[in-house]
Amino acid sequence: MPAIDHRQLVAALLPAVLTAGTIEMRYYCEGCAVESKADASPVTAADREAEAVLVAAIAAAAPGIPIVAEEEVAAGRMPALGSEFFLVDPLDGTREFIAQRGEFTVNIALVRNGAPVFGIVYAPACDELYVTLAPDVAAMAKVAPREGPVTLDEIGLTPIRTRTPDPKALVALVSRSHATPETEALLAQFTIASRTNAGSSLKFCAIARGAADIYPRMGPTMAWDTAAGHAVLAAAGGSVTTLDGKPLRYGNSMATLCNPNFIAWGTPQPLAPRI
Repeated sequence: MPAIDHRQLVAALLPAVLTAGTIEMRYYCEGCAVESKADASPVTAADREAEAVLVAAIAAAAPGIPIVAEEEVAAGRMPALGSEFFLVDPLDGTREFIAQRGEFTVNIALVRNGAPVFGIVYAPACDELYVTLAPDVAAMAKVAPREGPVTLDEIGLTPIRTRTPDPKALVALVSRSHATPETEALLAQFTIASRTNAGSSLKFCAIARGAADIYPRMGPTMAWDTAAGHAVLAAAGGSVTTLDGKPLRYGNSMATLCNPNFIAWGTPQPLAPRI
């Protein structure tokens, strides 16, 4: 497989990402009807309209690479996959979107051989963009939703990096909508100085920019929920592992797109629990 030109791919997809954010903010401000999918998760017109824009842009920028998009899959359209494919969640954090909490994101990831090697996460209500610029370089920018041409030079990307955690005073992030007793039991194995409830892929990005150290997820998620944030975190110096300490991988079938329980870390390797 050819090497990924991260900057070129970010530049090609950026206008669509910001346009998707514009669509979502229009519905966010004006309101929209909420439907339930077969798995009982919520979906809105914002999800579908934003996804159409993103899928078209990815297909134009990287023709021939399959695209697994959340709402397309929900409608029964799952492409045949090989070792390389895109994952798209047009509106990660739909519950936060519906509740007007602002913590929702546009997620795009490229997966190769089970690993997320490229990622874009955009939070239009927060004007926050996170991207990978190289396998070991992540960056962020403050950029409001917009439509039309835009360049990387215009938005002023700033490199981000995870911090060195203090094992005696860790900062934890917990899913706002999916907290579980298992999450509490896992966090009890570490010395947590503070914790914050948050939604969507912004939890991965907070660790990537050095604002937190650990995010455990003990409950069902899909690959498109996590792969983009995972890619950004890995490029910033962090990692995402299953509970046995192995790297979280993304399979190329519907069954293997369901994630196991995992922990996102601000370190390349998992931290040791308290003895």
